Amino acid sequence: TDMAFARAYYHWFHLIQPAPLPETMIGSDSRAYLHAKLGGWGAQGLAHIEPDALAEYERCYAAPGAVHASCEDYRAAATIDLEHHAADGDRRIACPLLVMWGERGAMHRIYDVAATWRPLAAGEVRARSLPCGHFLPEEQPEAVVRELAGCLA
Repeated sequence: TDMAFARAYYHWFHLIQPAPLPETMIGSDSRAYLHAKLGGWGAQGLAHIEPDALAEYERCYAAPGAVHASCEDYRAAATIDLEHHAADGDRRIACPLLVMWGERGAMHRIYDVAATWRPLAAGEVRARSLPCGHFLPEEQPEAVVRELAGCLA
């Protein structure tokens, strides 16, 4: 990793720490943490999220157990998900596979997103970058629907 990756994806390393460390740190002000996390993936801050959608994110993240559940999702990605991936061996994803990422996001700068998924698919992988940051459905809803419809047709 490098400094750009560490800054963009600090939460990957923070949220996998054993409970209750991240939960305690976030719990004092879950709204501030959510805003830092959501706004941290682009220069546009939170402008790409509709106010009603942002209010719903805030409401849900403040619900009892939500911060813990969020941390558990990241912990799973760093533990059991890796075990499941290894156990899959040569098995491939059989359904149509669409991989999308934002051109202004960080993932494609760190690794080749399409090349990562192609060996895992039994068939063709449709790979598309969209002119946005991390939040594809919020920033490019029409493009996301168009790509999904094309993949599922």
